[in-house]
Amino acid sequence: MSARTGPTTGTTAGPTTGQPLSRRERLRAETTREITTIAMRQMAAEGPGAISLRGIAREMGMTARAIYSYFATRDDLVTALVDEISASLADALEKARDAVPATDPAGRLVAWGLALREWALANPEGFRLIYGDPVPGYTPPDDGPAAEAARRICCGLNRLVAEVHAPNTPVGGLFDWSDFAPSYLAKIQADPLSLSPSVVALALRVWGRLHGLVTLEIYGHLRAVCNDPATLYRAEILGLAGSPGTVPTP
Repeated sequence: MSARTGPTTGTTAGPTTGQPLSRRERLRAETTREITTIAMRQMAAEGPGAISLRGIAREMGMTARAIYSYFATRDDLVTALVDEISASLADALEKARDAVPATDPAGRLVAWGLALREWALANPEGFRLIYGDPVPGYTPPDDGPAAEAARRICCGLNRLVAEVHAPNTPVGGLFDWSDFAPSYLAKIQADPLSLSPSVVALALRVWGRLHGLVTLEIYGHLRAVCNDPATLYRAEILGLAGSPGTVPTP
């Protein structure tokens, strides 16, 4: 989903049958899309805590009772937003990675990293929602589409870093499995790829360096010190995908 336009899934055909939607289904999908678009606009203007079903209803000329037939609670709306935004990011990263042949692992890592920035710049409100300040009072579900998208992103980067750097990363070293949170280990163990703690730690460091630059740019801090964030970011990802020496290992 583009955070600027709202979700588009299911507006012309059913999600599973592929059959054209009825007029009633089409109107419901359009109204849902308008609700999520306004929610993202609220958040962009005043922060995550500004998302309000009653405020959206007023703007749309709906009654509170009517909007609650689409989302029973504000948390349901936030969950729907996070689910679709997270899946959109995972899809974008995988599409960019898979456009590069598997015989070029460094190129696949570069494509993945560039896609992260491109997606974030195209969806700044969405990036803030899933990686910025938490929505006050909101607790995300432990499972569901957002959790699955997070697993795809996590395991996808682990695999890319392993393909590029595992041959030059010592199996032993400063890290062992006890250094990682149980919830994170569960994501890793769901992937059949066998990784060492050192490679997993290296993937987290790669993620931190890329994510850090993107976050600085999305929140407006990078422009204050750098006239060309794109070149800076590209240099970073090229370095991370190049010689293992550019990402020091223990």
